[in-house]
Amino acid sequence: KLGFVKTYHMKELLVHPENLHYWLTLEKTGSTDWEKLYDGYQATVDFPAYPWYQEHLAKYPDARVILTVRPFEKWYSSIYNTIWKAGPQTPLQKITMLIKLLLSPRLRKVIKCVKFAKKMIFEVELQGKFEDKTFAEKVFNDHIEKVKAAVPEDRLLIYDVSDGWAPLCQFLGVPEPTEPLPHLNKKENFRTMLKGLMKGEMVGG
Repeated sequence: KLGFVKTYHMKELLVHPENLHYWLTLEKTGSTDWEKLYDGYQATVDFPAYPWYQEHLAKYPDARVILTVRPFEKWYSSIYNTIWKAGPQTPLQKITMLIKLLLSPRLRKVIKCVKFAKKMIFEVELQGKFEDKTFAEKVFNDHIEKVKAAVPEDRLLIYDVSDGWAPLCQFLGVPEPTEPLPHLNKKENFRTMLKGLMKGEMVGG
């Protein structure tokens, strides 16, 4: 809608799990082969990029940064009902997944990507204390303040999706679409994507 044809997101990593090594290198060294990682992409959003926003700023000093904000309770509920619960839950689902993993080398790569995401979010950023809501809220608020401190004011938009297109388009210097602002990352969409993953429907590329 805004003219950015290709945007890097977690879904891109799940569709192309062979690219996980770029992120593992970034985790270990603080840098990676940026040109190959983002070849053809014009922007990046959410995970896996956000833990390394400072490394991205160093590599792309003229980049514009959009920091989305929302009440902690909404964020916590969203994370809890999506990423925290990602993966097979019932005994039958676990057995089915084990069989699929045995039969599909590509699916094994996809699962490594999911485990990487959960490690970075829940073990590294939240230090294994996600279920401690007081601690999680502190991490949540600290992250917002750290981004504000790190990004030059003229290149940072603090954005609430309830504000609609106007501030976003003004910040990016693009025309405002006539369609309503889409919400493609709702819990229902995530669950649909996850079900497809479990069925092996997203392991093609």
